[in-house]
Amino acid sequence: MRHSLVFFFFLMTTFYFSQNKTEIYVIGNIHDSVPNYHPTILFDILNKIKPDIILHEVDSQGMKEYETDKDPKGNEIIASNRYLKKFPNTLRLPFDFENRNQYRKDKGMVPTDNLSVKLIDSLYKAKKLSPSEAEEYEIFLNTTKELMKKAELSPENFNNTTTDKISEKRQNAQYSGLSKITENRKEFSERFVTKPDGEKISYKSGFKLMSGFWDLRNQTMAQNIYTVSIRYPHKKIVVLTGFLHRYYLLKELNKLNNGNYIIKEFYE
Repeated sequence: MRHSLVFFFFLMTTFYFSQNKTEIYVIGNIHDSVPNYHPTILFDILNKIKPDIILHEVDSQGMKEYETDKDPKGNEIIASNRYLKKFPNTLRLPFDFENRNQYRKDKGMVPTDNLSVKLIDSLYKAKKLSPSEAEEYEIFLNTTKELMKKAELSPENFNNTTTDKISEKRQNAQYSGLSKITENRKEFSERFVTKPDGEKISYKSGFKLMSGFWDLRNQTMAQNIYTVSIRYPHKKIVVLTGFLHRYYLLKELNKLNNGNYIIKEFYE
Protein backbone atom coordinates (compact mmCIF):
# COMPACT_ATOMS: atom_id res chain seq x y z
CA MET A 1 0.00 0.00 0.00
CA ARG A 2 2.81 2.39 0.97
CA HIS A 3 4.62 1.76 -2.32
CA SER A 4 1.39 2.35 -4.22
CA LEU A 5 0.94 5.74 -2.54
CA VAL A 6 4.52 6.74 -3.27
CA PHE A 7 4.09 5.76 -6.90
CA PHE A 8 0.80 7.65 -7.08
CA PHE A 9 2.33 10.86 -5.74
CA PHE A 10 5.27 10.41 -8.12
CA LEU A 11 2.86 10.19 -11.05
CA MET A 12 0.88 13.21 -9.86
CA THR A 13 4.05 15.28 -9.41
CA THR A 14 5.32 14.28 -12.84
CA PHE A 15 1.95 15.13 -14.37
CA TYR A 16 1.84 18.51 -12.61
CA PHE A 17 5.26 19.61 -13.81
CA SER A 18 4.66 18.30 -17.32
CA GLN A 19 1.43 20.30 -17.49
CA ASN A 20 2.96 23.40 -15.89
CA LYS A 21 6.17 23.89 -17.80
CA THR A 22 7.18 27.43 -18.57
CA GLU A 23 5.65 28.54 -21.86
CA ILE A 24 7.54 31.00 -24.05
CA TYR A 25 5.84 32.85 -26.90
CA VAL A 26 8.21 34.78 -29.16
CA ILE A 27 5.99 37.24 -31.01
CA GLY A 28 7.58 39.00 -33.95
CA ASN A 29 6.28 42.54 -34.24
CA ILE A 30 6.06 45.50 -36.55
CA HIS A 31 7.00 48.30 -34.18
CA ASP A 32 4.86 51.06 -35.71
CA SER A 33 1.10 50.96 -36.09
CA VAL A 34 -0.13 50.02 -39.57
CA PRO A 35 -3.61 48.98 -40.78
CA ASN A 36 -2.84 45.25 -40.60
CA TYR A 37 -1.00 45.43 -37.26
CA HIS A 38 -1.74 47.88 -34.50
CA PRO A 39 -1.97 47.91 -30.67
CA THR A 40 -5.50 46.49 -30.55
CA ILE A 41 -4.43 43.42 -32.54
CA LEU A 42 -1.45 42.84 -30.24
CA PHE A 43 -3.55 43.44 -27.13
CA ASP A 44 -6.02 40.79 -28.31
CA ILE A 45 -3.12 38.36 -28.76
CA LEU A 46 -1.87 39.10 -25.24
CA ASN A 47 -5.37 38.79 -23.85
CA LYS A 48 -5.70 35.36 -25.46
CA ILE A 49 -2.36 34.07 -24.09
CA LYS A 50 -2.69 35.79 -20.71
CA PRO A 51 1.03 35.94 -19.96
CA ASP A 52 2.42 36.29 -16.46
CA ILE A 53 5.51 38.05 -17.83
CA ILE A 54 6.00 40.34 -20.84
CA LEU A 55 9.53 40.91 -22.09
CA HIS A 56 10.23 44.04 -24.12
CA GLU A 57 12.98 44.60 -26.67
CA VAL A 58 14.56 47.43 -24.67
CA ASP A 59 17.32 47.69 -22.09
CA SER A 60 16.77 48.70 -18.45
CA GLN A 61 16.83 52.43 -19.22
CA GLY A 62 14.45 51.92 -22.11
CA MET A 63 12.09 50.02 -19.81
CA LYS A 64 12.04 52.96 -17.38
CA GLU A 65 11.23 55.32 -20.23
CA TYR A 66 8.49 52.94 -21.39
CA GLU A 67 6.88 52.98 -17.98
CA THR A 68 7.03 56.76 -17.49
CA ASP A 69 6.20 57.95 -21.01
CA LYS A 70 2.91 59.89 -20.92
CA ASP A 71 2.37 59.53 -24.65
CA PRO A 72 3.93 56.23 -25.70
CA LYS A 73 4.42 55.30 -29.34
CA GLY A 74 4.75 51.83 -30.79
CA ASN A 75 2.56 48.76 -30.87
CA GLU A 76 4.33 46.87 -28.09
CA ILE A 77 4.22 49.46 -25.32
CA ILE A 78 0.66 50.63 -26.04
CA ALA A 79 -0.68 47.06 -26.09
CA SER A 80 1.41 46.15 -23.06
CA ASN A 81 0.11 49.14 -21.10
CA ARG A 82 -3.46 48.15 -21.91
CA TYR A 83 -2.79 44.59 -20.82
CA LEU A 84 -1.13 45.73 -17.59
CA LYS A 85 -4.14 47.89 -16.80
CA LYS A 86 -6.35 44.82 -17.09
CA PHE A 87 -3.89 42.49 -15.31
CA PRO A 88 -1.86 44.71 -12.95
CA ASN A 89 0.11 41.80 -11.47
CA THR A 90 1.80 41.15 -14.81
CA LEU A 91 5.57 41.45 -14.64
CA ARG A 92 7.29 43.48 -17.39
CA LEU A 93 11.01 43.23 -17.96
CA PRO A 94 13.62 44.33 -20.52
CA PHE A 95 15.63 41.71 -22.37
CA ASP A 96 17.77 43.65 -24.84
CA PHE A 97 21.54 44.13 -24.90
CA GLU A 98 22.26 46.64 -22.15
CA ASN A 99 23.04 50.19 -23.34
CA ARG A 100 22.56 49.00 -26.92
CA ASN A 101 22.27 52.33 -28.70
CA GLN A 102 25.18 54.07 -26.99
CA TYR A 103 27.36 50.98 -27.36
CA ARG A 104 26.86 51.03 -31.13
CA LYS A 105 27.64 54.74 -31.32
CA ASP A 106 30.72 54.46 -29.12
CA LYS A 107 32.12 51.63 -31.24
CA GLY A 108 31.41 53.46 -34.49
CA MET A 109 28.89 50.96 -35.83
CA VAL A 110 26.44 53.82 -36.04
CA PRO A 111 26.28 55.58 -38.46
CA THR A 112 28.79 53.57 -40.55
CA ASP A 113 26.30 50.72 -41.06
CA ASN A 114 23.66 52.85 -42.79
CA LEU A 115 26.25 54.91 -44.64
CA SER A 116 27.80 51.70 -45.98
CA VAL A 117 24.48 50.41 -47.30
CA LYS A 118 23.78 53.79 -48.92
CA LEU A 119 27.19 53.71 -50.59
CA ILE A 120 26.59 50.17 -51.85
CA ASP A 121 23.26 51.31 -53.25
CA SER A 122 24.83 54.26 -55.06
CA LEU A 123 27.55 52.01 -56.53
CA TYR A 124 24.88 49.54 -57.63
CA LYS A 125 22.77 52.20 -59.33
CA ALA A 126 25.88 53.58 -61.04
CA LYS A 127 26.64 50.02 -62.24
CA LYS A 128 30.05 50.11 -60.58
CA LEU A 129 29.66 46.85 -58.66
CA SER A 130 31.11 43.66 -60.07
CA PRO A 131 28.60 40.99 -61.19
CA SER A 132 29.12 38.99 -58.00
CA GLU A 133 28.80 42.12 -55.83
CA ALA A 134 25.64 43.17 -57.65
CA GLU A 135 24.22 39.69 -57.08
CA GLU A 136 24.89 39.93 -53.33
CA TYR A 137 23.13 43.28 -53.16
CA GLU A 138 20.17 42.03 -55.20
CA ILE A 139 19.69 39.13 -52.79
CA PHE A 140 19.54 41.68 -49.98
CA LEU A 141 17.05 43.85 -51.89
CA ASN A 142 14.83 40.97 -52.98
CA THR A 143 14.59 39.33 -49.56
CA THR A 144 13.82 42.74 -48.04
CA LYS A 145 10.96 43.20 -50.53
CA GLU A 146 9.72 39.69 -49.78
CA LEU A 147 9.58 40.45 -46.07
CA MET A 148 7.84 43.77 -46.67
CA LYS A 149 5.05 41.86 -48.43
CA LYS A 150 4.74 39.52 -45.44
CA ALA A 151 4.54 42.56 -43.16
CA GLU A 152 1.42 43.73 -45.01
CA LEU A 153 -0.50 40.63 -43.91
CA SER A 154 -1.93 39.42 -40.59
CA PRO A 155 0.59 38.66 -37.80
CA GLU A 156 0.42 34.90 -38.35
CA ASN A 157 2.10 35.56 -41.69
CA PHE A 158 5.21 37.09 -40.15
CA ASN A 159 5.26 34.68 -37.21
CA ASN A 160 5.92 31.31 -38.80
CA THR A 161 8.81 29.15 -39.94
CA THR A 162 8.51 30.22 -43.58
CA THR A 163 8.98 33.90 -42.75
CA ASP A 164 11.66 33.01 -40.21
CA LYS A 165 13.67 31.43 -43.01
CA ILE A 166 13.27 34.51 -45.20
CA SER A 167 14.32 36.73 -42.29
CA GLU A 168 17.42 34.62 -41.74
CA LYS A 169 18.27 34.79 -45.44
CA ARG A 170 17.81 38.55 -45.44
CA GLN A 171 19.96 39.12 -42.36
CA ASN A 172 22.67 36.82 -43.73
CA ALA A 173 22.50 38.79 -46.98
CA GLN A 174 23.07 42.01 -45.03
CA TYR A 175 25.73 40.98 -42.55
CA SER A 176 27.53 38.34 -44.58
CA GLY A 177 26.74 39.15 -48.21
CA LEU A 178 27.19 42.91 -48.04
CA SER A 179 30.32 42.45 -45.94
CA LYS A 180 31.95 40.88 -49.00
CA ILE A 181 31.50 44.24 -50.71
CA THR A 182 32.62 46.45 -47.83
CA GLU A 183 35.65 44.26 -47.14
CA ASN A 184 36.95 44.22 -50.71
CA ARG A 185 36.25 47.65 -52.17
CA LYS A 186 38.56 50.54 -51.44
CA GLU A 187 35.65 53.03 -51.18
CA PHE A 188 34.80 51.60 -47.77
CA SER A 189 38.37 51.85 -46.48
CA GLU A 190 38.71 55.45 -47.65
CA ARG A 191 35.60 56.89 -46.02
CA PHE A 192 35.46 57.61 -42.29
CA VAL A 193 33.21 58.85 -39.51
CA THR A 194 34.30 60.26 -36.17
CA LYS A 195 33.34 58.34 -33.04
CA PRO A 196 32.24 60.09 -29.81
CA ASP A 197 35.79 59.71 -28.43
CA GLY A 198 37.20 61.66 -31.39
CA GLU A 199 38.78 58.68 -33.13
CA LYS A 200 38.01 57.98 -36.77
CA ILE A 201 36.66 54.67 -38.04
CA SER A 202 36.28 53.56 -41.64
CA TYR A 203 33.01 52.42 -43.16
CA LYS A 204 34.66 49.03 -43.64
CA SER A 205 35.56 48.62 -39.96
CA GLY A 206 32.26 50.00 -38.69
CA PHE A 207 30.19 47.70 -40.90
CA LYS A 208 32.27 44.71 -39.82
CA LEU A 209 31.65 45.56 -36.17
CA MET A 210 27.91 45.89 -36.80
CA SER A 211 27.87 42.51 -38.51
CA GLY A 212 29.41 40.93 -35.43
CA PHE A 213 27.08 42.83 -33.14
CA TRP A 214 24.04 41.26 -34.81
CA ASP A 215 25.17 37.90 -33.44
CA LEU A 216 26.24 39.27 -30.06
CA ARG A 217 23.01 41.16 -29.52
CA ASN A 218 20.69 38.28 -30.44
CA GLN A 219 22.67 35.76 -28.41
CA THR A 220 22.57 38.12 -25.42
CA MET A 221 18.83 38.64 -25.79
CA ALA A 222 18.23 34.89 -25.94
CA GLN A 223 20.35 34.38 -22.84
CA ASN A 224 18.36 37.09 -21.03
CA ILE A 225 15.09 35.37 -21.97
CA TYR A 226 16.49 32.06 -20.76
CA THR A 227 17.54 33.63 -17.45
CA VAL A 228 14.03 34.97 -16.89
CA SER A 229 12.55 31.54 -17.65
CA ILE A 230 14.77 29.96 -14.98
CA ARG A 231 14.11 32.70 -12.45
CA TYR A 232 10.34 32.48 -12.92
CA PRO A 233 9.47 28.82 -13.61
CA HIS A 234 6.02 27.55 -14.59
CA LYS A 235 4.96 30.90 -16.04
CA LYS A 236 3.70 32.11 -19.39
CA ILE A 237 6.27 34.44 -20.91
CA VAL A 238 5.61 36.59 -23.96
CA VAL A 239 8.65 37.99 -25.77
CA LEU A 240 7.88 41.06 -27.88
CA THR A 241 10.52 41.59 -30.54
CA GLY A 242 10.92 42.87 -34.07
CA PHE A 243 10.08 40.00 -36.38
CA LEU A 244 13.54 40.06 -37.99
CA HIS A 245 14.95 38.86 -34.64
CA ARG A 246 12.49 36.01 -34.23
CA TYR A 247 14.38 33.32 -36.15
CA TYR A 248 17.57 33.99 -34.24
CA LEU A 249 15.93 34.04 -30.80
CA LEU A 250 14.05 30.82 -31.47
CA LYS A 251 17.21 29.11 -32.68
CA GLU A 252 19.15 30.17 -29.58
CA LEU A 253 16.33 29.35 -27.15
CA ASN A 254 16.09 25.86 -28.61
CA LYS A 255 19.83 25.43 -28.06
CA LEU A 256 19.59 26.64 -24.46
CA ASN A 257 16.52 24.61 -23.56
CA ASN A 258 17.22 21.66 -21.28
CA GLY A 259 13.58 20.77 -20.88
CA ASN A 260 12.62 23.70 -18.66
CA TYR A 261 10.25 25.32 -21.12
CA ILE A 262 8.22 24.83 -24.24
CA ILE A 263 8.09 27.32 -27.09
CA LYS A 264 4.64 27.99 -28.51
CA GLU A 265 3.04 30.14 -31.20
CA PHE A 266 0.34 32.61 -30.17
CA TYR A 267 -2.10 31.13 -32.69
CA GLU A 268 -1.75 27.51 -31.55
